Amino acid sequence: MNSSDSLPEIVIEKGRTETNYWKDIWIFRELFYILSWRDVKVRYKQTVIGAAWSIVRPLLTMLIFAVIFGRIAKLPTEGSTPYPILVFAAMLPWQFFSNALTESSNSLIGNANLISKVYFPRLIIPASSVITSLVDLGISFVLLFGLMIFYRQSPTANIVFLPLYILLAFIAAFGIGLYLTALNVKYRDFRYIIPFVVQFGLYISPVGFSSKIVPEKWKMYYSLNPMVCVIDGFRWCIIGQEPLDTTSFLISFSVVIFFMILGVWYFRKTEKSFADNI
Repeated sequence: MNSSDSLPEIVIEKGRTETNYWKDIWIFRELFYILSWRDVKVRYKQTVIGAAWSIVRPLLTMLIFAVIFGRIAKLPTEGSTPYPILVFAAMLPWQFFSNALTESSNSLIGNANLISKVYFPRLIIPASSVITSLVDLGISFVLLFGLMIFYRQSPTANIVFLPLYILLAFIAAFGIGLYLTALNVKYRDFRYIIPFVVQFGLYISPVGFSSKIVPEKWKMYYSLNPMVCVIDGFRWCIIGQEPLDTTSFLISFSVVIFFMILGVWYFRKTEKSFADNI
């Protein structure tokens, strides 16, 4: 038996992409693995400290927030939790989200040659970029546990629910990333807008502060930020912070799901024109 007989047969015909798109993603799963591993290796290639940047970046941000908000502004922490741990527990999902959003939004442009030559579900490319950011998230957890040992803090029993919030962070980054990726292919100006959006989002998300300090009259508008439920969920799992009230959490969660549906819909709608626009 020829080895090629065992390979799946890909038939390109009118209408097939729509009806079997998700099946094609499974067929091309090996390409997904290859792109993800390539992105992991390329990200820190020819860097002096390599993957340690996954720790250095959130650590420096945490130190800045600890000085500005903790020492100067004297914002309250959660119970007896040291302020650096409060911030770093929030930096983990935020760093993942911002990295995934930035990488995925530019992923199609960076793979223009591949897109213009070969058929495969284009969804694989931004998905592999988001998966790569999960590696950074895992490395950053090492520093968090180091900080907790230093401050003699123990994770709460809620830590068992952390995988659910990691999945929620993935959905938030992937959904918004898909939408921005498709926009970036059509309107190249978005490559300059996205860094500003990420930077602005850092200050309106509960990274350097607790959601408890948000006035009740602004809580509904505040909850429209999709990262609110993710960050508060991480803190609840790691340090036992009281989560958002049910209404606020559901609002933030609904925004995450909305962007996921919107991202997939808009990406699929514009996917056929990617090769021409790139």
